[in-house]
Amino acid sequence: MHPRLSPPSLRLLLLPLLLLAGAAHTIGALPRLCDVLQVLREERDQCLQELSEERTRDLSMVQPASGCEGLWDNMSCWPSAEPGQTVEVECPRFLWMLTGRNGSMFRNCTQGGWSEIFPRPDLACGVNVNDSANDTNEKRHEYLLKLKVMYTVGYSSSLVMLLVALSILCSFRRLHCTRNYIHMHLFVSFILRALSNFIKDAVLFSDDGVHCETHRGGCKLVMVFFQYCIMANYAWLLAEGLYLHTLLAVAFFSERKCLQGCVALGWGSPAIFVALWTITRHFLEDVGCWDINANASVWWVIRGPVILSILINFILFINILRILLRKLRTQETRGNEVNHYKRLAKSTLLLIPLFGAHYIIFAFSPEDAMEIQLFFELALGSYQGLVVAVLYCFLNGEVQLEVQKKWRQWHLREVPLRPVALSNSFSVGTSSLTHSTKASPLEPSRGKCRASVI
Repeated sequence: MHPRLSPPSLRLLLLPLLLLAGAAHTIGALPRLCDVLQVLREERDQCLQELSEERTRDLSMVQPASGCEGLWDNMSCWPSAEPGQTVEVECPRFLWMLTGRNGSMFRNCTQGGWSEIFPRPDLACGVNVNDSANDTNEKRHEYLLKLKVMYTVGYSSSLVMLLVALSILCSFRRLHCTRNYIHMHLFVSFILRALSNFIKDAVLFSDDGVHCETHRGGCKLVMVFFQYCIMANYAWLLAEGLYLHTLLAVAFFSERKCLQGCVALGWGSPAIFVALWTITRHFLEDVGCWDINANASVWWVIRGPVILSILINFILFINILRILLRKLRTQETRGNEVNHYKRLAKSTLLLIPLFGAHYIIFAFSPEDAMEIQLFFELALGSYQGLVVAVLYCFLNGEVQLEVQKKWRQWHLREVPLRPVALSNSFSVGTSSLTHSTKASPLEPSRGKCRASVI
């Protein structure tokens, strides 16, 4: 008699576990379903091999041993036993991965074969299969699915707006200057962040057997690319803060060298830290698809530089506000300059939370605040690129003037009425617009956007 755990019983046990694994997939608190199934297959293959070797030894004996034959019951491996013997096995490794608890299960070998497992696997291994636990897991799973929809919509809208904003800044030569070059690099980093998030979701949420078996290397490469895009995004946010602080605090500097330094900081430094993380992850925590960060020391290779960049940005913005307030109190500041500095101060106050200050708040948050942290980092953070595109492009006065000028040129070509009068008025209008964009109180020598040699 070879009793096996019936499919309904196995499904009853695995359903809440796999649901919990899928729900915690985004959080990183539990292993991925793919990894759980992989461990289950490995245990099955090892058990079948051991049982095959055991049967081969029994066949070679003159008088085969009587009793209960060894079996694989879809969860655990039970060795052969004599009648009246009680066999003890540890909880399956895949259950330990999900619950973090270990325990033992028992079976008696009787004259009629194996008895039922005691205690039940859910009790022995610390698995909750009651209705309240299932309800909690289902609610959590529904919340995470809604969160996934929210950040998918956020990244999609941000991606569209960033592509439009990048096209505008690239199209108008008058907008080609160091400040807007840095803006364009920042837009690209947000675009890569959105694309890497879509690629990551497409790979991690495809928990089919083919993916588990054959695409583990590609899955790790996707996670390496994802971590690089995240770090590059925060690095370019830091570059924005450094450039704005340099404009206010330094009287003269080389814009070409400044841009080169920003490029090295924005694209070079993340490559160093991600390469270091890849090496440490390969040797110290080469588990699964590298999407679960169980080893805190390895995870801090990525997390530490991000938090440091946000802290530096926060200090820079506080100092920028201090400089702006000092300029507002100066009696030499003219009326139009006062309004300009007030607008810049308000924009700086908006940029402080926009540039990731919430990341520091939740960096050391307890586990019970995980859902709130996910809402800020995923749902609201996904719209960060959209806000940056609106602030740095669509609400930018220089961009609006250039778009208006181009629209007027197209309109004059389509409606060639009163050409002399329109031509004169247009030339006067464009000269006044050009004059208005040549300089600003903030950048007396650098306010004009000119073609860069870089």
